[in-house]
Amino acid sequence: MAEYRKRSSETPSQEAALVQALTAPAQLTATSGPSREKPQKGLIEILFEKNIPPHKLKITNRDLAIFFQQLAVILQSGVPIAQGLELLSENLENRQFGNAVGQIAIRLSAGNELSECFSRYPLIFRPITVGLIKAGEIGGILDMVIERISLFIERQENIKGQLVSALIYPCIMLVFALSVALGLLIGIVPKFANVFAQLNSELPTITKVMLALSGAVTNPVIMGASGALLVGGVLAAKAYYATSKGRLVLDRLVFYVPLFGSLLLKYEVASFCETLATLTNAGIPAVEGMEVTAGASNNQVIKNTIRFTAQRAEQGEVISEVLASTKIFPPLVAAMIRIGEESGQLSTMLENLGRFYTQEIEITVKKITKAMEPAITGVVSVIVGSIVLSLYLPMFKLMEVMGK
Repeated sequence: MAEYRKRSSETPSQEAALVQALTAPAQLTATSGPSREKPQKGLIEILFEKNIPPHKLKITNRDLAIFFQQLAVILQSGVPIAQGLELLSENLENRQFGNAVGQIAIRLSAGNELSECFSRYPLIFRPITVGLIKAGEIGGILDMVIERISLFIERQENIKGQLVSALIYPCIMLVFALSVALGLLIGIVPKFANVFAQLNSELPTITKVMLALSGAVTNPVIMGASGALLVGGVLAAKAYYATSKGRLVLDRLVFYVPLFGSLLLKYEVASFCETLATLTNAGIPAVEGMEVTAGASNNQVIKNTIRFTAQRAEQGEVISEVLASTKIFPPLVAAMIRIGEESGQLSTMLENLGRFYTQEIEITVKKITKAMEPAITGVVSVIVGSIVLSLYLPMFKLMEVMGK
């Protein structure tokens, strides 16, 4: 790996390649423009700049994807990686990350391995990234590995974005429906309550219910107690989830949530297949790759399943058979992995599975979005209709009595 450690002077062709890499199209750069000189810090920036330790520094996955995309282009252009990282550090908009990249370039020039430098920033470069870089260093395919990492992060972000969009839309609609209901109960119903009090007549049941709800939401004591109960419930749920048993129970229950449970499972399956395929393509053994893949999952049930499968595989059992016995992953996953094991094309089968479940996520998101629009419209209509009906029924009865 000496060729990317030493810091030799750039040839004209390398300079041109480096400029081209950093002035690539907008999707590959954070600045969407030509390379520029390192920006000078202003007084305010100097005063409020935080000196974050390496092990606590974090960046967004989008920034990380852009970084690896630029780094892949630089390596493909034949530019020494230490020089490329130095120039990248001067062009990153996130100055804390830019400083970190600059430190990595210095350590590379001093003879350290890239994987070792990356491991100093665990919240930026996850174990899977460090493992892939290390495999690339050993196999002499660092440029190919970095390109795979950039594609992997981009695919993961796309899948995550689809999942978030599917989950956030119903939440927005629910907040809208509750806002409409609260607005009517707080602003409209109390005005009618004074009128009904002067009628001295028996009110319909639905009207009594709406008046009681209006009184509750306008009562500061009741609302304060409700808010306290809500906050207490959230804190209790977080405390329970922080325990190993609680996390296991809740992470299992989440797969049984109507509509969204299957979507979350497909997301975990797609992530598992994409991650393991990337690792095996880099030359990492499947069992070792599964250990790394388990750490990349956010669901404890999935983590335990993958680790259990890896442990049994180390003892000589077949991965597909162990995975099928857990009853967690869909049967299709175990069947396709078995075909990959028998044909010696495991990474190819994992890539196909990853693409399949990514497409399934896209289809499911579209279905949920289409189904939620009329459902939420119906809910809002029922809420508004019920409140309006409860207010006008006494009026109709009063007019009926006066007509007689």
